[in-house]
This record gives sequence, structure tokens and C-alpha cells, in this order.
Amino acid sequence: MIREKMSASQTPMQEEDVAVCQRVYDRICEARHIATDGEREELAIQILHFYQHGVKDQGSLERLLL
Repeated sequence: MIREKMSASQTPMQEEDVAVCQRVYDRICEARHIATDGEREELAIQILHFYQHGVKDQGSLERLLL
């Protein structure tokens, strides 16, 4: 889901950027028991938004979204 949403973004990301976002996505999906595609899509959008606006630390992203 992160790669799919990332491709719609206009800001290019490095492989490590994608890896951080994917780890956060996986952790939040598990912690919040996110099951529906709509919820997963919204989470991916939120993660990318925060990341692209300067929140690049995995722990900080997780705290914002938990």
C-alpha cells in the first residue's frame, strides 16, 4: 500500500524512506487491527503526509498515528 500511494505522490523518496514508511504502516495496521482497504489506504496517506512534512523518525511517526 505504501508503494502504491507513494507513486501517486509528487515527491520522490529513497528506498530507505519507503522502508521506514512501510515499517510504520505494518506496525500501525497490527496495533490498531486495521482490516479494511479504506482504513489501510487512509493510513498510508497519513504516513506519507507526515513523512513528507518532516516527520522522518519511525518512532515519532508511530506515536503520531497510534
